[in-house]
Amino acid sequence: MHSSTTPRTGGRILVDQLVAQGCDRIFTVPGESFLAVLDALHDTPEIDLVVCRQEGGVGFMACADGALTGQPGVAFVTRGPGATNASIGVHVAMQDSQPMVLFIGDVDRATKDREAFQEIDFPAMFGPIAKWAAKIDDARRIPEYVARAWNVAMSGRPGPVVLALPEDMLLDEVVAVDRPRIDRVVQAADSLQIAALAGALSAAERPLAIIGGAGWTTAATRDFTLWAERTGLPVAAAFRRQDAIANTSPVWAGNLGYGPNPRLVERIKQADLLLVIGPRLGEATTDGYTLITSDHPGQTLIHVHPDPAELNQTYRADLAICADMTSFADAVLAIDHPPFDSGAAAHADYLAWSTPASREGVKLDLGPCVAEMREQLPADSIICNGAGNYSGWWHRYWRYERNSQLAPTAGAMGYGVPAATAAALRHPDRTVVALAGDGCFLMNGQELATAVAHGANMLVLVIDNGAYGTIRMHQEREFPGRVSGTTLANPDFAALGRAYGCWAETVDTTAEFAPALARAMGQTGVRLLHLKTDVETITAGTTLTAMKKAASR
Repeated sequence: MHSSTTPRTGGRILVDQLVAQGCDRIFTVPGESFLAVLDALHDTPEIDLVVCRQEGGVGFMACADGALTGQPGVAFVTRGPGATNASIGVHVAMQDSQPMVLFIGDVDRATKDREAFQEIDFPAMFGPIAKWAAKIDDARRIPEYVARAWNVAMSGRPGPVVLALPEDMLLDEVVAVDRPRIDRVVQAADSLQIAALAGALSAAERPLAIIGGAGWTTAATRDFTLWAERTGLPVAAAFRRQDAIANTSPVWAGNLGYGPNPRLVERIKQADLLLVIGPRLGEATTDGYTLITSDHPGQTLIHVHPDPAELNQTYRADLAICADMTSFADAVLAIDHPPFDSGAAAHADYLAWSTPASREGVKLDLGPCVAEMREQLPADSIICNGAGNYSGWWHRYWRYERNSQLAPTAGAMGYGVPAATAAALRHPDRTVVALAGDGCFLMNGQELATAVAHGANMLVLVIDNGAYGTIRMHQEREFPGRVSGTTLANPDFAALGRAYGCWAETVDTTAEFAPALARAMGQTGVRLLHLKTDVETITAGTTLTAMKKAASR
């Protein structure tokens, strides 16, 4: 920490606070509004500056980095267009409950409220989609604001914080008192509530756990897995939270969200006790709040979440436990119960559901491709994807390990390539895979340049069916045969990848995939496989033709 009697610029003070909070990486598109910060970073080897190609990529990378580390991912963008582009990352971090801090260079204080060049009221703009949004007008208070930002981003339900930085404030030379590193504030599980949980479990005949979400940690995974396997409790994951425990666990029941296993859906409907640990029970997880209703008659709901504001917000909880995931998982280890046999039965259902079978007449069948990836890639590979029907094949057939899934529960397109770039830089020792549909890829595909420039080692799969497939699926369901606005004209993605400096190939058939994957895995750096699929095979479970027939009945 620096002496409190030495004047420093606001930019220098800010960077010193980032170092004090343990920040080792910043994602940015540079702007003239925070030149003082960039100047301070020139003399700060402790922080790796990742220069991106568009602020949407910046926001996604910071969000993904926060998800991987449990510490706030840090982003810097400029005012106006920079901030509006980056807002998608803030929205995803909020809905995904991931810690993130976005710093925005702002107009000079003297020009405030004149609609100066690129001026926006950032606290007003970001207030509805962030945990906290503020502006720092006094450089002396930078340590206070940064420490508070770290605390807000990590505590309770993690999420994004946005701080605006007036350009002239960053140039002020002042004396400021540094703040020490902030640790996450957690609440331990209450012993009486754990006892009440034990009582409810002993009275249950068909219990089931739904896990994942805010603050799920490696320690929580270890202890909860041990307890669930000992008690034979079936364990399902909330939407895109499949890496909360290893999917090879003998009590793993599968994932909720879009296109879940019908047997898992029925198991949840028949459960007399639902133990929900971490999820908010959002729209995707609950199939539009219908799979589990707000008052869930005939079911006992025990909801565990680190933020009291989330408890009893949408769902009436029979027992609401405010606790962090780590302390809760440790506490339940003390609960002994004769093993249920439903965990093994639920896992058998999952294995049958997650084993792909070849589909007749499909030229490039993604199911066997995912199975081949399970053979060739390490089990702890980090799988990153944005939004789109293509992701459903991996959600169904890939078997996730702890801390291996980066996928926005907000359903944002364009997330896969930036998230994979962040993951490859954070974990250079692990295999990282970016999945992107043709529509998804071209929203942030330019971040391939960032990945190549920073020496990322990752595999990119572009699944190209020539359409905005998810929207086409809904279109055929609601207005069969009336295609409008969903057809895409695409470039040669393999050639595009090579133009960015990637190794790349095109795959046209299922038989070509395994050798192409082997060749890709034999390379280093960024490798891209362009998978040319048919929009007719719209999901892992149905076709457009079948949907049209069903809609016309």
